[in-house]
Amino acid sequence: MTETLTPRAEVGREPMAWLPVGLIASAVTLLLLATANRYDYHRDELYFRVLGNHPAWGYVDQPPFTPLLDRLAIEIFGDSVWAIRVPYALMLGLAALLAAMIAREVGGGAGAQSLAASVVFGTFPLSSAHIGSTAAPDLLVWLGVILFVIRALLHDRPRAWLWAGLVAGLGLYNKHLVVLLLLCLAAALLVLGPRRALRSPWLWAGAAVALLAGLPNLIYQVADGFPQLEMARALAEDKGDESRVLLLPFQFLLLGLPPVWIAGIVTLLRDPRWRPIRALAVAYLLMLILLLVVAGQPYYPLGLLTALFAIGAVPTVRWLDGRPARLRWLVAGVVVFSAMGIATSLPVIPEDRLAGSIPAAMNQTIADQIGWPEYVAQVADAYRTLPAADQGRAVLFAGNYGEAGALDRYGRPLGLPTVYSGHNELHHLGPPPDDKTVVVALLQADPARAGQLLGACTEHGALRNSAGVENEETEEAHVYICRPAVPWRALWPSLQHYG
Repeated sequence: MTETLTPRAEVGREPMAWLPVGLIASAVTLLLLATANRYDYHRDELYFRVLGNHPAWGYVDQPPFTPLLDRLAIEIFGDSVWAIRVPYALMLGLAALLAAMIAREVGGGAGAQSLAASVVFGTFPLSSAHIGSTAAPDLLVWLGVILFVIRALLHDRPRAWLWAGLVAGLGLYNKHLVVLLLLCLAAALLVLGPRRALRSPWLWAGAAVALLAGLPNLIYQVADGFPQLEMARALAEDKGDESRVLLLPFQFLLLGLPPVWIAGIVTLLRDPRWRPIRALAVAYLLMLILLLVVAGQPYYPLGLLTALFAIGAVPTVRWLDGRPARLRWLVAGVVVFSAMGIATSLPVIPEDRLAGSIPAAMNQTIADQIGWPEYVAQVADAYRTLPAADQGRAVLFAGNYGEAGALDRYGRPLGLPTVYSGHNELHHLGPPPDDKTVVVALLQADPARAGQLLGACTEHGALRNSAGVENEETEEAHVYICRPAVPWRALWPSLQHYG
């Protein structure tokens, strides 16, 4: 097999369609900002809000970028759910621009660039950017890496490997999933070529840049015994079977208009002009296989799938050329899928009508934004039943980081004491002082299990929210008052858990 890089002239680059693409990017950002205040915090946001108060090079379950970004947003805009969500709304607008730039790199004009940018109105891009979590920055990182990889391979600009490495290295501070992208791309290049790219000193220099940029994060992992491997094992044990079952069907739900990214894969493999970057199609297939093996989450390929959508926008628009009937169908499809993405991702349904709705049933992210102030109020009711002497010796204990974050956010105005938890990084913030011998606990456990964890416990009811929305708390969580029989120092190691 002869391996040659396609000359730059074979795939020209059209001018950047700043007006339509900019309008799409602005529209999605404004939409997210306009809806950011509806509902309440997501459980991850409550957790990151706590971690942001404890800056570090890394945490047992993730790198430091997102908690620190949330802390910065709070410092600038105030301690509110809207403040935390501002950066992620801006990031999705930037993701629209990057998707359009990828379409431009493979020869797409204004139509293809606009179609590529519209991918951000898909269900998962909107869900990931509506809340302050690691997913939106990760999407930005993957699109940035792929953009520079395309420049290096398709347009024979080897210095682009340096920028790809820098983006990947910085992305390690948000999430380590970009390593999966790099591994699958390297394997795909080895299988399909152009293999000469793997011998490029610029590629290896880019790898060195990535390593250097991410070195502090790597040092943290080594020094702490690679805690994220333990986290990955916990996730695989807890959700592995479900993840494997959902992986393939989920690919058709992540974005709107699946025929567009399918066209991207097919054209990459068939069009000789795109031969230098056909490894992107194979990298996606390799990633699906890898995720099936390691039981990774079904949304992990989102960044690569978004790039394939952007690439597929070019043959899709070419297919429309001179066919107004097809154009009308495409426009209708974009509108319908965008409307579905908005309805199933954003808080467009009033909270009091959300119970039993399709969006709440389909998208756990929506359900997980409901009820937190009410749950904290129920814990406060249990706390107030204690005699004054017991209140002075009491602490709060939460079974998971969402509950701990909610108690930290809403508990102080209600006069509640400090909250502790054994979940993920929060375990490192304990144990409570040994003189705190009364525990008001929020646990997803029956009375027998609560007693095993925290000693003699009395139940004070299950959690509920006035909206009637079912989520993890209403299905399993109960409030207990417990009195541990052993000091916290002895008890604390047994309370650590990942998930």
